[in-house]
Amino acid sequence: MGNGERRYVITFGCPDRVGIVARIASFIAELGGWIVEAAYHTDPDTGWFFTRQEVRADSLPYPVDELRRLFAPVAASLDADSERNGGVEGSRWRIDDTASTPTMVVLVSREGHCLYDLLGRVASGELNVEVPAVIGNHDGLADITRAFGVPFHHVPFPADRDGKAAAFDEVASIVDACAPDAIVLARFMQILPPELCRSWAGRALNIHHSFLPSFVGARPYHQAYQRGVKLIGATCHYVTEDLDAGPIIEQDVIRVDHSDTVSDMVRRGRDIEKVVLARGLRWHLEHRVLVHAGRTVVF
Repeated sequence: MGNGERRYVITFGCPDRVGIVARIASFIAELGGWIVEAAYHTDPDTGWFFTRQEVRADSLPYPVDELRRLFAPVAASLDADSERNGGVEGSRWRIDDTASTPTMVVLVSREGHCLYDLLGRVASGELNVEVPAVIGNHDGLADITRAFGVPFHHVPFPADRDGKAAAFDEVASIVDACAPDAIVLARFMQILPPELCRSWAGRALNIHHSFLPSFVGARPYHQAYQRGVKLIGATCHYVTEDLDAGPIIEQDVIRVDHSDTVSDMVRRGRDIEKVVLARGLRWHLEHRVLVHAGRTVVF
């Protein structure tokens, strides 16, 4: 984000009307603020306005908490306090400080390609995020996780309903203790219960090995092979109670043909999954994703 200088990031959505941009710009200018990035979008179908603003922190004489206090009346005047705002459903306007490093917890199962990729990007500084925990329902990825200096928590998932519920309680306890900005399901292969979908709304990201909405659920490459598709892909989306139907953050595809086996598709698909997840996660951590009416605006 930028050249490393500290910035305050303002994001919200509100009902569209005349004068919103002028109101925001005037507020920042009156404080002496220097806008270095600004993005706007209006959805004509819903009549909703979205914006993301980056302001140089050193151009303002206030810490971020004071800026939030001063901006609150502006947000209220624009109806940005509405429960239907442009952030993830049920959230409100926000101002974030890039000096504060975000955190994420990663949930995994047996396949490690997405985890390896994320931990490598974090270690190289490509992703500016701290990882206080990786949680696996199998322990096969424990060594590689610890090699990156990240604690690994093994939480087995029994097949019976009560055992699975207890396992999810343990996972939730670990995650919530970390208070992460993102919970990444990196091929976790477990369906989150509704209460966790609600508790982690707007923070839980999933990578689905299919170009949604096609081939939801398990074994999408096998489904794609049976249908003889010519394109396969991956989808990074927010987790909701509806399986593989959450707001889509990022997607990508790769071409295949009749000579490709299921194994070929799986191998090629893994490459797409890693890239798509990394992009979607970066945009989420940089507060570039706004959600409204089940759809995303990505600035």
